[in-house]
Amino acid sequence: MAASVPVAGGRRMPGGADLPRGGPTIRRIVLGSRLRRLRLRRGVGLDAAAQAIRASVPKLSRLERGQGGCKERDIADLLTLYAVTDLRDREAYLALARGANTPGWWQRYGDLTPRWLETYLGLEEGATLIRGYQSQRVPDLLQTPAYAAALARLTYPGDSANAVARRVDLLKRRQQVLARPDPPRCWQLIDESALRRTVGGPAVMREQIRHLIRLHGPEFPEIAVHVVPLHTSAATALSGPVTLLRFAEADLPDIAYLEQLTGALYLDDPDDVERHRLAVDRLAAPVAERAGTDLFLRRLLRAA
Repeated sequence: MAASVPVAGGRRMPGGADLPRGGPTIRRIVLGSRLRRLRLRRGVGLDAAAQAIRASVPKLSRLERGQGGCKERDIADLLTLYAVTDLRDREAYLALARGANTPGWWQRYGDLTPRWLETYLGLEEGATLIRGYQSQRVPDLLQTPAYAAALARLTYPGDSANAVARRVDLLKRRQQVLARPDPPRCWQLIDESALRRTVGGPAVMREQIRHLIRLHGPEFPEIAVHVVPLHTSAATALSGPVTLLRFAEADLPDIAYLEQLTGALYLDDPDDVERHRLAVDRLAAPVAERAGTDLFLRRLLRAA
């Protein structure tokens, strides 16, 4: 696992709420949600709010949905419109806006990461629960560097050796989320077929399986790894991989993330998220016993 990274803290939002956990993506969404709540509480319409910051209604709507950057001057004008006069409260909102405009660490890999993936990286960084099912490969956060490099060469056959190395570096940076002093709970279901499919050769797979055994053990109590057997019919309810994200902030709904080869879907409608959660629950129920997965992985290692 990667080395631990420090966690920022100490700043608080109005009403005693902590600044949101995570980077600019999380802060944009939280800021937008709180501004929308202020607007509705004051009975201000979208037109009047947009006029106050010299913007169109669609731009204000994007701001309230946490999509795109925001100017401090616009936030200050909205706070004035919403009668937020306490200097400490105003500064807390402006600090949140500054954090929302800070470039994410992933932007240094901008030539490798599409915009739809950047959104996920920001959400993953701020999640308190990362729960998923992978049908084709080992989940990203649980991959070894050698497995990740082999997978990158398969997925991006035109990449140079340097680009492959940078993709692995990006993954290592993502994996630091599990090495923080306050890591999210990470519960991953892996289809048996993903582990029987050789990526990078037998030696790479043996190393990957050993890594999963280690992560599944007592050294990492916040991580749970479960293997879904091939005979599990419930897997047919899911057409592909799914990741469910949960956050500490009340302003952030649970999200179901569905990644494809050239794009992704972000579902935050409660009914959509619940349907995917139930599908994952049906997969998890028969394989929740840790001992069973440990035994399977050790048998697979001996046979590799």
